[in-house]
Amino acid sequence: MNPQSDSNLSSIGAALRRSTRAVVVGWGGKAVQIGGGAPIAVQSMTNTDTADAIATAIQVKELALAGSELVRITVNTPEAAREVPAIREQLDRMNISVPLVGDFHYNGHKLLSQFPECAQALSKYRINPGNMGGGKKRDDNFAQMIEIACRYEKSVRIGVNWGSLDHELMARMMDDNSKRAQPWDAQAVMRDALVVSAISNAQRAEELGLSPNAIVLSCKVSHVQDLITVYRDLSSRCDYPLHLGLTEAGMGSKGIVASTAALSVLLQQGIGDTIRISLTPEPGGDRRREVVVAQEILQCMGLRAFTPMVVACPGCGRTSSTVFQELADSIQRYLRDQMPVWKTRYPGVESMNVAVMGCVVNGPGESRHADIGISLPGTGEVPSAPVFIDGERTVTLKGDTIATEFQAIVEHYVERRYGAGHSDNYKGRA
Repeated sequence: MNPQSDSNLSSIGAALRRSTRAVVVGWGGKAVQIGGGAPIAVQSMTNTDTADAIATAIQVKELALAGSELVRITVNTPEAAREVPAIREQLDRMNISVPLVGDFHYNGHKLLSQFPECAQALSKYRINPGNMGGGKKRDDNFAQMIEIACRYEKSVRIGVNWGSLDHELMARMMDDNSKRAQPWDAQAVMRDALVVSAISNAQRAEELGLSPNAIVLSCKVSHVQDLITVYRDLSSRCDYPLHLGLTEAGMGSKGIVASTAALSVLLQQGIGDTIRISLTPEPGGDRRREVVVAQEILQCMGLRAFTPMVVACPGCGRTSSTVFQELADSIQRYLRDQMPVWKTRYPGVESMNVAVMGCVVNGPGESRHADIGISLPGTGEVPSAPVFIDGERTVTLKGDTIATEFQAIVEHYVERRYGAGHSDNYKGRA
């Protein structure tokens, strides 16, 4: 099993983590633990047609290499279900061991029954109780999916969404609310219904034979304050691990800001065991962006470390040149691009800090605080760039090759500091 061991959980984050059951998703080298004290796992979801096995396998590989520890795929048609085993086989041939999560709505009970190879190839099923019909039909369909999960020893995320909340449950709770001496507003009833639906369906799954250590819960809404309120309530009423995400977060900066605002509050309170950032990509946009955002939220909060972080100043009238901006961007991209190899070759490098500063105001100080930093000259300053390693000034770079030379110094530092047989007390020298 790969529990995503992380030696640099912050003491604050570790102390506040809510105690939950441990759910293992997958098997052997493909396994990822959610909850039970494991580091918060990053998830993502493909947007390819799952019936196109090659395109889907390629995107799963891209997401996994970007750092997604579980990848969800849509299973909505017989054609999609039929291709799931081929997707798993293709990933195995590419040595991509990431667990696959099947996303089911409306007809999941039929697809899992009709395509047992699909049921076996998936590591986890995502079930939305609100999209399984009504009354006895809903109960039967839900039971059928849980029985299949038990048969193949799969974990399940019971994912309740406010856009598809059980209408019968909501109607009953609204009726009960009307009888209160001081009725709640409709939004409060809806939030309570989400929590009740998630927990009651989890209890029903246990009654049907699913292990409590195979259940993850989520209650997705689109507004920040609703999400915070719902998950606080949910976390206080159960010990299942929780999947966090602001559903339909939106595009660009709005989606990133809203997701960060909601998830950061909950994570700081120790709530959440796995996260997904549901960004709407621009046409032709890079799906991996949601993985990067999820990682950066966790890393900025000190809960996990994924890639060396670059500190860079915002620029001002002292920095009319774009040199420091271009260098900061190229170094950040260089560091992230190296991580698929570096994370195994250089353990601990993900916690390294790099500073790329644009003038003498804060440049030397910030560079000294970083593991390795460079202070570029601002407008009118002497055209030289001192490099600081482990707090000490080492060399001064000049001329048109500063970017190339600094990247080489960073690479040399990583090899010496984090390579085999390195010393934690190493003081790098360029």
